[in-house]
Amino acid sequence: MAKALHIDRDRLILDPPSGDVPDRFWQMVERRRAGEPLAYISGRRAFWNIELHVGPGVLIPRPDSEVLIAVALDHFEGTSGPKRILDLGTGPGTLLLAALDLWPGATGLGVDLSRQALSYAASNARRLGLEPRARLKVGNWAQGISQRFDLILCNPPYVATSAELGRGVAEFEPHEALFASEEGLEAYRALGPQLPRLLERGGLAAVEIGHDQAPAVASILERDGLSSRVANDLGARPRALLLTWVE
Repeated sequence: MAKALHIDRDRLILDPPSGDVPDRFWQMVERRRAGEPLAYISGRRAFWNIELHVGPGVLIPRPDSEVLIAVALDHFEGTSGPKRILDLGTGPGTLLLAALDLWPGATGLGVDLSRQALSYAASNARRLGLEPRARLKVGNWAQGISQRFDLILCNPPYVATSAELGRGVAEFEPHEALFASEEGLEAYRALGPQLPRLLERGGLAAVEIGHDQAPAVASILERDGLSSRVANDLGARPRALLLTWVE
Protein backbone atom coordinates (compact mmCIF):
# COMPACT_ATOMS: atom_id res chain seq x y z
CA MET A 1 0.00 0.00 0.00
CA ALA A 2 2.81 2.42 0.83
CA LYS A 3 4.36 1.78 -2.58
CA ALA A 4 1.03 2.25 -4.31
CA LEU A 5 0.54 5.59 -2.54
CA HIS A 6 4.15 6.72 -3.19
CA ILE A 7 4.86 7.20 0.52
CA ASP A 8 7.03 5.35 3.04
CA ARG A 9 5.71 2.76 5.46
CA ASP A 10 6.17 4.98 8.51
CA ARG A 11 3.80 7.58 7.11
CA LEU A 12 1.31 4.91 6.08
CA ILE A 13 1.17 3.67 9.69
CA LEU A 14 1.44 6.98 11.55
CA ASP A 15 -0.39 9.36 9.23
CA PRO A 16 -2.33 7.41 6.59
CA PRO A 17 -3.67 9.59 3.78
CA SER A 18 -7.39 9.79 3.14
CA GLY A 19 -9.05 8.95 -0.13
CA ASP A 20 -9.71 5.89 -2.25
CA VAL A 21 -7.37 2.96 -2.55
CA PRO A 22 -5.50 3.41 -5.85
CA ASP A 23 -6.09 0.87 -8.63
CA ARG A 24 -2.34 0.28 -8.68
CA PHE A 25 -2.59 -1.36 -5.26
CA TRP A 26 -4.96 -4.08 -6.50
CA GLN A 27 -2.74 -4.73 -9.50
CA MET A 28 0.20 -5.23 -7.13
CA VAL A 29 -1.88 -7.57 -4.96
CA GLU A 30 -2.66 -9.71 -8.00
CA ARG A 31 1.03 -9.92 -8.85
CA ARG A 32 1.76 -11.08 -5.32
CA ARG A 33 -1.11 -13.57 -5.45
CA ALA A 34 0.57 -15.07 -8.52
CA GLY A 35 3.72 -15.64 -6.48
CA GLU A 36 5.87 -12.75 -7.72
CA PRO A 37 8.38 -11.73 -5.01
CA LEU A 38 7.46 -8.60 -3.09
CA ALA A 39 10.90 -7.11 -3.83
CA TYR A 40 10.16 -7.20 -7.56
CA ILE A 41 6.76 -5.62 -7.04
CA SER A 42 8.08 -2.81 -4.85
CA GLY A 43 11.33 -2.55 -6.82
CA ARG A 44 13.54 -2.41 -3.76
CA ARG A 45 15.02 -4.47 -0.96
CA ALA A 46 16.82 -3.45 2.23
CA PHE A 47 20.18 -5.11 2.91
CA TRP A 48 22.38 -4.40 5.92
CA ASN A 49 22.41 -0.59 6.10
CA ILE A 50 21.52 0.23 2.48
CA GLU A 51 18.47 -0.09 0.25
CA LEU A 52 18.88 -1.60 -3.19
CA HIS A 53 16.73 -1.26 -6.26
CA VAL A 54 15.99 -4.70 -7.72
CA GLY A 55 13.82 -6.20 -10.42
CA PRO A 56 13.34 -9.21 -12.67
CA GLY A 57 16.64 -10.65 -13.83
CA VAL A 58 18.57 -10.13 -10.58
CA LEU A 59 18.82 -12.22 -7.43
CA ILE A 60 16.92 -10.69 -4.53
CA PRO A 61 19.23 -10.00 -1.55
CA ARG A 62 18.53 -12.25 1.45
CA PRO A 63 19.06 -11.51 5.15
CA ASP A 64 21.13 -14.72 5.37
CA SER A 65 23.78 -13.08 3.17
CA GLU A 66 24.32 -10.34 5.76
CA VAL A 67 26.51 -12.78 7.69
CA LEU A 68 29.25 -12.11 5.10
CA ILE A 69 29.27 -8.42 6.03
CA ALA A 70 29.12 -9.20 9.76
CA VAL A 71 32.15 -11.51 9.65
CA ALA A 72 34.08 -8.94 7.60
CA LEU A 73 33.41 -6.34 10.29
CA ASP A 74 34.76 -8.74 12.91
CA HIS A 75 37.82 -9.57 10.83
CA PHE A 76 38.84 -5.94 10.33
CA GLU A 77 37.86 -4.70 13.80
CA GLY A 78 40.52 -2.43 15.24
CA THR A 79 42.00 -1.65 11.83
CA SER A 80 41.29 0.97 9.19
CA GLY A 81 39.44 -1.74 7.26
CA PRO A 82 39.98 -3.21 3.80
CA LYS A 83 41.36 -0.97 1.08
CA ARG A 84 40.42 -3.13 -1.91
CA ILE A 85 37.20 -5.16 -2.05
CA LEU A 86 36.13 -7.74 -4.63
CA ASP A 87 32.56 -8.99 -5.00
CA LEU A 88 32.27 -11.99 -7.30
CA GLY A 89 28.74 -12.43 -8.61
CA THR A 90 27.72 -8.99 -7.40
CA GLY A 91 24.16 -9.05 -8.77
CA PRO A 92 22.57 -5.67 -8.01
CA GLY A 93 25.72 -4.72 -6.07
CA THR A 94 24.50 -6.24 -2.81
CA LEU A 95 27.69 -7.16 -0.95
CA LEU A 96 30.01 -4.70 -2.68
CA LEU A 97 27.92 -1.61 -1.97
CA ALA A 98 27.15 -2.62 1.61
CA ALA A 99 30.90 -3.01 2.24
CA LEU A 100 31.84 0.26 0.53
CA ASP A 101 29.23 2.05 2.62
CA LEU A 102 30.86 0.67 5.78
CA TRP A 103 34.45 1.53 4.80
CA PRO A 104 34.62 4.98 3.18
CA GLY A 105 38.33 4.58 2.45
CA ALA A 106 37.86 1.46 0.35
CA THR A 107 37.46 0.96 -3.37
CA GLY A 108 35.83 -2.09 -4.90
CA LEU A 109 35.26 -4.19 -7.96
CA GLY A 110 32.02 -6.02 -8.66
CA VAL A 111 31.96 -8.80 -11.26
CA ASP A 112 28.96 -10.51 -12.77
CA LEU A 113 28.21 -12.48 -15.91
CA SER A 114 24.84 -10.74 -16.29
CA ARG A 115 24.79 -7.31 -17.91
CA GLN A 116 21.25 -6.85 -16.63
CA ALA A 117 22.40 -7.40 -13.04
CA LEU A 118 25.28 -4.96 -13.53
CA SER A 119 22.89 -2.30 -14.80
CA TYR A 120 21.07 -2.52 -11.46
CA ALA A 121 24.41 -2.44 -9.63
CA ALA A 122 25.47 0.70 -11.50
CA SER A 123 22.17 2.40 -10.76
CA ASN A 124 22.41 1.48 -7.06
CA ALA A 125 26.00 2.74 -6.86
CA ARG A 126 24.95 6.11 -8.31
CA ARG A 127 21.93 6.45 -6.04
CA LEU A 128 23.97 5.61 -2.92
CA GLY A 129 26.78 8.01 -3.86
CA LEU A 130 29.27 5.14 -4.16
CA GLU A 131 29.88 5.27 -7.92
CA PRO A 132 33.34 6.93 -7.67
CA ARG A 133 34.62 4.01 -5.55
CA ALA A 134 32.83 1.12 -7.27
CA ARG A 135 33.99 -0.38 -10.55
CA LEU A 136 31.77 -2.94 -12.28
CA LYS A 137 32.89 -5.52 -14.79
CA VAL A 138 31.27 -8.22 -16.91
CA GLY A 139 33.16 -11.40 -16.24
CA ASN A 140 33.18 -15.10 -15.46
CA TRP A 141 34.16 -15.04 -11.80
CA ALA A 142 37.74 -13.75 -11.50
CA GLN A 143 39.02 -14.60 -14.95
CA GLY A 144 41.27 -11.80 -16.19
CA ILE A 145 41.70 -10.21 -12.75
CA SER A 146 45.31 -10.03 -11.59
CA GLN A 147 45.34 -7.69 -8.57
CA ARG A 148 44.94 -8.79 -4.95
CA PHE A 149 42.19 -7.76 -2.54
CA ASP A 150 41.93 -7.38 1.22
CA LEU A 151 38.31 -8.54 1.26
CA ILE A 152 36.68 -10.94 -1.18
CA LEU A 153 32.92 -11.45 -0.95
CA CYS A 154 31.00 -14.02 -2.94
CA ASN A 155 27.45 -15.34 -2.95
CA PRO A 156 27.59 -17.88 -5.79
CA PRO A 157 24.75 -20.07 -7.02
CA TYR A 158 24.73 -23.15 -4.79
CA VAL A 159 21.29 -24.72 -5.08
CA ALA A 160 21.20 -28.26 -6.47
CA THR A 161 19.17 -28.46 -9.66
CA SER A 162 16.80 -31.01 -8.11
CA ALA A 163 16.15 -28.96 -4.95
CA GLU A 164 12.68 -27.68 -4.14
CA LEU A 165 12.47 -23.99 -3.39
CA GLY A 166 9.78 -21.80 -1.92
CA ARG A 167 6.99 -20.50 -4.12
CA GLY A 168 8.03 -17.68 -6.41
CA VAL A 169 11.79 -18.30 -6.26
CA ALA A 170 12.52 -20.58 -9.22
CA GLU A 171 9.49 -19.18 -11.06
CA PHE A 172 10.74 -15.57 -11.01
CA GLU A 173 14.40 -15.27 -10.01
CA PRO A 174 17.23 -15.94 -12.49
CA HIS A 175 18.20 -19.61 -12.54
CA GLU A 176 21.85 -18.81 -13.26
CA ALA A 177 22.04 -17.04 -9.89
CA LEU A 178 20.41 -19.93 -8.03
CA PHE A 179 21.35 -23.32 -9.45
CA ALA A 180 24.80 -24.89 -9.77
CA SER A 181 24.69 -28.46 -11.04
CA GLU A 182 23.14 -31.51 -9.39
CA GLU A 183 25.31 -31.15 -6.27
CA GLY A 184 25.24 -27.36 -6.14
CA LEU A 185 29.05 -27.23 -6.13
CA GLU A 186 29.93 -26.16 -9.68
CA ALA A 187 30.63 -22.52 -8.81
CA TYR A 188 32.93 -23.46 -5.93
CA ARG A 189 34.99 -25.65 -8.24
CA ALA A 190 35.47 -22.65 -10.52
CA LEU A 191 36.37 -20.37 -7.60
CA GLY A 192 38.81 -22.75 -5.89
CA PRO A 193 41.86 -22.18 -8.12
CA GLN A 194 41.25 -18.43 -8.30
CA LEU A 195 40.96 -17.37 -4.66
CA PRO A 196 44.60 -17.96 -3.55
CA ARG A 197 45.99 -15.59 -6.18
CA LEU A 198 43.39 -12.92 -5.36
CA LEU A 199 43.53 -12.74 -1.56
CA GLU A 200 46.01 -10.38 0.07
CA ARG A 201 47.96 -11.55 3.11
CA GLY A 202 45.97 -10.71 6.23
CA GLY A 203 42.80 -10.50 4.16
CA LEU A 204 39.53 -12.42 4.26
CA ALA A 205 37.49 -14.25 1.64
CA ALA A 206 33.88 -14.82 2.76
CA VAL A 207 31.93 -17.21 0.54
CA GLU A 208 28.26 -18.03 1.09
CA ILE A 209 27.28 -21.72 1.22
CA GLY A 210 24.20 -23.86 1.57
CA HIS A 211 23.49 -24.97 5.13
CA ASP A 212 24.65 -28.55 4.43
CA GLN A 213 27.62 -27.79 2.16
CA ALA A 214 30.40 -26.76 4.57
CA PRO A 215 32.50 -29.98 4.43
CA ALA A 216 32.23 -30.30 0.64
CA VAL A 217 33.02 -26.64 -0.05
CA ALA A 218 35.90 -26.61 2.43
CA SER A 219 37.49 -29.56 0.62
CA ILE A 220 37.32 -27.55 -2.61
CA LEU A 221 38.45 -24.11 -1.36
CA GLU A 222 41.09 -25.09 1.23
CA ARG A 223 44.13 -25.12 -1.04
CA ASP A 224 47.45 -23.40 -1.73
CA GLY A 225 47.82 -22.15 1.85
CA LEU A 226 44.24 -21.14 2.60
CA SER A 227 42.43 -22.44 5.67
CA SER A 228 38.75 -22.12 6.46
CA ARG A 229 36.22 -21.87 9.23
CA VAL A 230 32.43 -21.75 9.17
CA ALA A 231 30.19 -18.82 10.13
CA ASN A 232 26.54 -19.37 11.05
CA ASP A 233 23.59 -17.20 10.08
CA LEU A 234 21.03 -15.82 12.54
CA GLY A 235 19.19 -19.14 12.39
CA ALA A 236 22.35 -20.89 13.67
CA ARG A 237 22.84 -22.66 10.33
CA PRO A 238 26.19 -22.80 8.53
CA ARG A 239 26.03 -19.99 5.97
CA ALA A 240 29.55 -18.87 5.03
CA LEU A 241 33.00 -20.30 4.64
CA LEU A 242 35.71 -17.87 5.80
CA LEU A 243 39.09 -18.28 4.12
CA THR A 244 42.34 -16.81 5.42
CA TRP A 245 46.02 -17.52 4.93
CA VAL A 246 47.62 -20.10 7.19
CA GLU A 247 50.10 -18.23 9.39
